[in-house]
Amino acid sequence: MSAGFEHYILSGGRRLRCGYTTGTCAALAAAGAVRLLLTGVPPSSASLETPKGLTVEVPLESCRFTDGRASCAVRKDGGDDIDATAGLLVFAHAERQKVPGVAIEGGPGVGRVTKPGLDQPVGAAAINRVPRQMIREAAAAVCGELKYGGGVRITISVPGGEAAAKKTFNPELGIMGGISILGTSGIVEPMSLRALADTVTLEIRQAAAQGNRHIILTPGNYGMDFLRTQGLDRRGVPVVKCSNFIGEALDACAAENFETVLLAGHTGKLGKLAGGIMNTHSRYADCRTELFCAHAAVCGASTAACRALMDAPSSDGCIAILDNAGLRTAVLESMLSAIHLHLDRRAAGVFLVGAILFSNEYGPLGQTEAVKEIMEAWK
Repeated sequence: MSAGFEHYILSGGRRLRCGYTTGTCAALAAAGAVRLLLTGVPPSSASLETPKGLTVEVPLESCRFTDGRASCAVRKDGGDDIDATAGLLVFAHAERQKVPGVAIEGGPGVGRVTKPGLDQPVGAAAINRVPRQMIREAAAAVCGELKYGGGVRITISVPGGEAAAKKTFNPELGIMGGISILGTSGIVEPMSLRALADTVTLEIRQAAAQGNRHIILTPGNYGMDFLRTQGLDRRGVPVVKCSNFIGEALDACAAENFETVLLAGHTGKLGKLAGGIMNTHSRYADCRTELFCAHAAVCGASTAACRALMDAPSSDGCIAILDNAGLRTAVLESMLSAIHLHLDRRAAGVFLVGAILFSNEYGPLGQTEAVKEIMEAWK
């Protein structure tokens, strides 16, 4: 990583170096490729401001200009958070096009979406929405700087991406042929799981120390956005992001003698509670489709519908299948009943606990029977 981006976080008493996502790599490479395309001069580096507000500056590699096509690459650096994509070169290839604007395509090493329910439609390159926006803005910024009013076509490729993807969840999700170009903040922030769980427990303890007897838990940013849109963050009840540590967060609430606990989360996370899974990270358990399938079968789903659910790439994909079968309401009620049972067992009578499920695509999906009583207690 170049000296242009040196950002660290403290986790568990350790100073950990942050990195940048494949989406950031693609956008930086695109900026370099467009600059080379329009000037003919290979740039040595590129920089941009990520959605998180941090500026990343990196050296550009393998800059080439041949037959009207310019290429630059950025090496993926996840900092101290090592994964299957670490060290891969993310290439952007830029060409002029007659149509104004910035077109984005995926090349070798970038996966293709083969199942519905993901960020991109079936048949599209697995370049997610935020990285596409970053690529488009980075390319357009260079065009504007150089007073170029025509269009450019950007193709992202990742040598070795197909092999690396086999070490990820992409094959199970129905993303074939390569890795995904991902990232919502543009930055990779490493954090040890133990330190993260301890941080969640500390935040719950602090909320109790301030005299609160009611609390809202949500896994992450999607939940925070949902709470804002529903006005639940304005009820005077503290909100703690608990990440995947549902069970440990509930145990901490019991230890601090909270009276009511409301969980709000995406069905892809909290739906796992229907199986009694209290750590929702996919490395521990990723049985979303199995749970949808089991409850659908109990509700009378056909064999074909059950098979479709098992093959679905996401929880949103499962909802679409249930809608087609006319079973959404019945299956969600069944799953929410199971979630209620498992949450009550974990709370062990110490506090009243309820859960609200939502989907980014479908909005609110339902709530356990205790939620109404919790809302009454908050009045």
